[in-house]
Amino acid sequence: MPERIVVIGAGPVGIRFAEELLPLVADGRATVTVLGAETVDPYNRVLIAELAVGEATADEITLATASGLPGVDLRLGSRAERIDRDARAVVLADGSAVPYDRLVLATGARSIVPVLDGLERLGPDDTGLDTRLTSGVCVLRDLADAAQLREVVDRGGRVVVLGAGVLGIELAMLLADAGAIPAVAHFGPMPMPRQLDRGSASILSTALASAGVTLVPHTRAEGVIGVEGDDGVRRFRALVSSDGKRIEGDLLVLSCGVRARTELAEAAGLRVGNGVLVDSSLRSWSDPRIHAIGDCAHLADPAEYLHERQVPGGPHGLIGPGWRQASWLAAAITAELTGDGCDGGFGDDGDGGFVDEHPGVVVLKGELVDIASAGDVSADPFAPVPAGEIAPGIAVWADPEHGTYVKMATRDGILTGFVAVGMPRAAAELSVLYLRGGELPADRSLLLRLDDADAETTVAAGREATLCICNAVTVGQIEDAIDDGCGSVAAIGECTRAGTGCGGCRARITELLHAREGAVA
Repeated sequence: MPERIVVIGAGPVGIRFAEELLPLVADGRATVTVLGAETVDPYNRVLIAELAVGEATADEITLATASGLPGVDLRLGSRAERIDRDARAVVLADGSAVPYDRLVLATGARSIVPVLDGLERLGPDDTGLDTRLTSGVCVLRDLADAAQLREVVDRGGRVVVLGAGVLGIELAMLLADAGAIPAVAHFGPMPMPRQLDRGSASILSTALASAGVTLVPHTRAEGVIGVEGDDGVRRFRALVSSDGKRIEGDLLVLSCGVRARTELAEAAGLRVGNGVLVDSSLRSWSDPRIHAIGDCAHLADPAEYLHERQVPGGPHGLIGPGWRQASWLAAAITAELTGDGCDGGFGDDGDGGFVDEHPGVVVLKGELVDIASAGDVSADPFAPVPAGEIAPGIAVWADPEHGTYVKMATRDGILTGFVAVGMPRAAAELSVLYLRGGELPADRSLLLRLDDADAETTVAAGREATLCICNAVTVGQIEDAIDDGCGSVAAIGECTRAGTGCGGCRARITELLHAREGAVA
C-alpha cells in the first residue's frame, strides 16, 4: 500500500513539499493530498505587495495548479477543522475526513492584529481562518487585501502603514514608487530595529523622506477613527496615537508581525512553543507521524528542552528556511520509503537531521534603496569594553550625503554580522562571506571599491556564490540559464527558481542579464 501523506496548507512551503514528492507519487509509493482553505490556485503571498502595486501579475505569483502537480490531490476550499490522531485523519469543515499515514503541517503564520479602539472584528473571512476587519483596514496577506490596496494605489490615495519592520518599510517604498502617499507609524525611534543600527537606520530614514514616505516614530497606536458612508458601511479614516497624533489615510495596513498558526496542533494535543515543536527530523515532539515545516514549525531539541516550560527560538519568518525544510523532509521521506539512504534521517540517534546551512540574510526589496543585513550589528565600535570581555571587531563606513553605509562585525576575522545600505555589490559579497562563515580581507576598504562605477565584476565572489538565498541558486547556475536562452527574470525563475521567493535578488539577476548581454555584444 502506498504511504498516505496529507499536507495541511497550500502556501509556498506546502506546495514546495508536494512538488518534491512527485517522483514518489509517480512511482506509486505514496499518495499526496494537499488541503488549502482558499479557493484560488496556491500563490506566493510573500509577493502580495508587488501584486498590489502592479509590479507583479497574478500569474507570476501563482505557485501551482492541479495540472502542475500530476498525481497530487490538491483540494482547494478545504479547511481543516481538526486532527483526529487516534483515527489518523484530518476532519474538514464540511465534516468529511481525510485519512493519513503521515501528516505534514504547513499552516504558516497569521498576521498579528493589535487591539485598537474602534477597530471592529466582523467575523470570519471566506476561508474561515482569519477575521474580517473594519473596511479600509487590512493586513496584506491575501488576494482580497491586495485588491483593496490596489484600488487606493490606482487613485494615488493615502496609505497608513502601522509597523516599521522589513515588510512595512518594503511596502512603503513600493507605494511611494507607485504614486501613492504612504505614512509609516511605528513605536520606536527608528525603522527596522531588528536589522539596522542607528547609522544605517538614519540613512534609510533620509532616503524614505526624500521619496515621499512620511515616518512617524514614537507612535503608540491607540485607536482608529471610522466614518460611516451613505451605504451604511463604516470605513477607516485615521489612526490615533496615545499622545493625540492623528494620521489620516484612505487605508490602514497593519504590519505588526506574525504568529504561527498552531490552533490545530494545540487542539490535537501536540506540544507547541512559538510554533509546533519539532525535532531535527522536523517531527512533532508529541507524535512521530506528524511533521511541521515553515512558519508554523519551532525547531528545538526535545532531549534538552522537553521538560522546560519556555523553549527558546521559533520560526525564521523567512521563506527560504521554509523551502529548505520542505525539500529536506521530502528527501528524508523518500529515502525512508525507497530504502535508499539508511533511515532517511528519522533514526533515534539524531544523526542526519535537518540543519539550515544558510543563516538568514535579510534583503530589503525596492527601487529606492538597497539594504542587506545579517547577524548582530548593534555593537558600538567606540563603547568601553567590560573587563574580561572581548569586543567584536567593528568596521564602519558612512557617507550620509550620498546615502551609503556599511558596518561589519567580526570575531577573529570571521564575519558575524553586517549591514549595507546603498552598496549592492558590497552587500552581495558580504552576504556570501556571511553564509560561508568566511573571513574578511585585512583591508576592509576592498569591499567598498566593489561599488565603484568602473568596477568590472557584478558579483565579486564568482560563479559559486549564492545569489538567490531563498532557493540557494548560485551565480553560475543563473549564468548557465542565461546562456541556455533565458532572457528575462521570469524565464530564469522558471528554469532555476531564482527570484521566486522574497524577490530580493531580482535586481541582481537583472544585472547579470545585462552583463551577459553586454559580453555577447
